[in-house]
Amino acid sequence: MCRELLNQFLLEGRCFVVTGASSGIGRAMAEFIACAGARSVLVARREQELEAAVEAIRSAGGQADFVVGDLSQREALVEIARQCKAKSPRHVVDGVVNAAGINLRQAVDDITLDSWDLTLNLNLATPFFFTREFVPEMLAQSYGRVINIASLQSSRAFPNGLAYGASKGGVCQLTRAMAEAWSRDGICCNAIAPGFFPTELTAPVFANDDTRDWAAVQTTMGRNGKLDDLSGITLFFASAACGYVTGQTLHIDGGFTAR
Repeated sequence: MCRELLNQFLLEGRCFVVTGASSGIGRAMAEFIACAGARSVLVARREQELEAAVEAIRSAGGQADFVVGDLSQREALVEIARQCKAKSPRHVVDGVVNAAGINLRQAVDDITLDSWDLTLNLNLATPFFFTREFVPEMLAQSYGRVINIASLQSSRAFPNGLAYGASKGGVCQLTRAMAEAWSRDGICCNAIAPGFFPTELTAPVFANDDTRDWAAVQTTMGRNGKLDDLSGITLFFASAACGYVTGQTLHIDGGFTAR
């Protein structure tokens, strides 16, 4: 029984697409998934960074490939998805991690129609339209996993974060709606809401001692996140162990939202 329990967390024979995987949370999650035996297909705009990420996974004994693409361009999503499927030995993608995102950190009066559309498109529209490209194959095999990336700003309002917060609040509802649409057919859809982790998006926070320390003090653990803190929840949401969990958003924030 113990062996069967542990085997639920293994991903051997599966293929996952991870967007925003050239750095930060996306890259870390692609590495975690590959460590569990799946093939990770990394998607982002920057080819050189993708090559380095894939090489790191392969050097550690994992399976990985990449597709270069700009997910903010709606007309490109179908072709990017087609290329991702082609990287799978079975031409089937078993799971999608939607980690690509943008945070412009604009004051309310500085938000323009263009910056609003850019933020809402990449953070909210892309996860739906891109994921939907893989759903027919998931439905055919009655198995799939979708992991969206929400945020502290899904439920908390921060200065200079109106558009970003609106998009990430939408991610939580998108996740519930995906679950309602697809979970009856074996596709579990969940979201991770990270606290403060050192990534390119949070570089302005970590570059300033005062804001970095402020973020740590707000948690019940008294520290900011490390990317390895996301490994357990990534494997759970990606694996068979998650078979009766769907439509949920879990905060991985050291207790920030517990206060």
